[in-house]
Amino acid sequence: MGPDSSVGTATSTSGRRVDSDRMARGGGLNLVGAIIQQSALLAIVTMLAHVLGKDDVGRYAECFALLSLLGLMALAGFRSGLTRFVAIHLADADVPRLRGTIRLGMGITAGGSCALAAALALLAPTVAHVMGDEQLVAGVRLVALTLPAHALSEAALAATQGWRTQKAYTVVGRIFDPVLRLALTAAALWLGYGYLGAMWSLAIASWVTAVLALAALWLRLKDVPHQHVVYRIGDVMSFSMVSWASALAATGLIWADTLILGAMTDAGQVGVYNIATRLVTLAVFVLPPITAAFGPHMAHLHHSGDQVGAARAYGSATRWTLLLSMPAFVVLLVFPQQMLKVFGGGFTEGAVVTMVLACGQLVGAAAGPCGVVLNMSGRVALSLLDNALVLVANIGLNLLLIPRWGIVGAAVAWSASIIAVNAVKVVQARRIVGIRAEGASTGKILLAALPAAGAGVLVNHLVDGWVASLVVGAAACGLVYLAGIVLLGPHPEDVRVWRRLTTRLGRLSRRAA
Repeated sequence: MGPDSSVGTATSTSGRRVDSDRMARGGGLNLVGAIIQQSALLAIVTMLAHVLGKDDVGRYAECFALLSLLGLMALAGFRSGLTRFVAIHLADADVPRLRGTIRLGMGITAGGSCALAAALALLAPTVAHVMGDEQLVAGVRLVALTLPAHALSEAALAATQGWRTQKAYTVVGRIFDPVLRLALTAAALWLGYGYLGAMWSLAIASWVTAVLALAALWLRLKDVPHQHVVYRIGDVMSFSMVSWASALAATGLIWADTLILGAMTDAGQVGVYNIATRLVTLAVFVLPPITAAFGPHMAHLHHSGDQVGAARAYGSATRWTLLLSMPAFVVLLVFPQQMLKVFGGGFTEGAVVTMVLACGQLVGAAAGPCGVVLNMSGRVALSLLDNALVLVANIGLNLLLIPRWGIVGAAVAWSASIIAVNAVKVVQARRIVGIRAEGASTGKILLAALPAAGAGVLVNHLVDGWVASLVVGAAACGLVYLAGIVLLGPHPEDVRVWRRLTTRLGRLSRRAA
């Protein structure tokens, strides 16, 4: 190897470290946002559970599921498309196509969301009848009011992520929006407006967030030179349409059980199931922020032909997801009833549901952002096929198992689907894209979790009272898990990133002082 190649290797390694550090900073910021977001959403569900009861929690969950599905339909795939193509055009310094992609994505999202909202408002009685609850008519119309704002804010924030920065995405979408919604929901419930007051709170918060998201995108574009606009319609639309169908199938997988439960059981059962899923979502709250930071980096690295850097970034994202979520999974599996009692005694029947869902999501966390690897490498058609097949299987399992086992059947169907689709995507990322999660340290993390689970089981048997058992048990699980990670040896990259982040925080604190 000659001198030029050694210099090139050093430069490449330095570049990967800088990219990894940048992804870590973005992921860290997103993690803070995710903690605030999930805390706010948990507080909203807890208030609904204590103030309104299971039935209205179920109605709120069904309306939110409808908003999520229709929001994806309105986005038409530009959630991933805007992030990917903005990152690519910035890497190529292609300003005309950059502006054209953003205009195309925002225009189609605005038109599609308004058309869907108008149709939903007109068909609200029919939709409520299909969902099996005539009291949902007003809620469905409020979903129609919220839909354009929800879609526009998602599209605008997705475009800002193409700059490989997470500030607007986190501050506006993951901190401001849920905190405002929490405040408005608390006021609505205090004034006695019920679940419709919570839906009005969602609508108002979404429109305020949309204005801020559009302003954040405008500030990014303000620094881009004004040149003629080139619309790369064929490439953008082909990717976005397939990505849209893939994302719709994936979101259908998340919300199909809620909608089917609403049609086959009562709102109370949907409420219990929603509380259980909310708890499990808390365990994997680190996945969306890490995935959001990983996506634009994956698009940039793959477009640049840096397979080694992409594999390391994939491994880092997978490791951070499992490392940070594992303590929560341990607590959910050992203390499901105690966790559900936080929402009131009427929700403890969801303990088995919580454990089943936690097992499925644990496998999903261990798989890491494998779907993002397929999407950002341009294999959206393959991702679509995976998601569509699993969605069909999930719907079939729900229809088969819900009449027999109720909400437990829905949980089994969802977990089996999550395990299957993630296993397939991990294999496809390795065999087709040629990227494996380099340095994921999955075995080490699982090994550290075993004594933590043992400590939790011991506390559960020795400590009386559900509050004391939960508090002491969660602390014991966390401490034993942390000790296990330290004894087994943390990953060198995590140590280096941690030192850089603490140094940066120290500098910021000194400046503030």
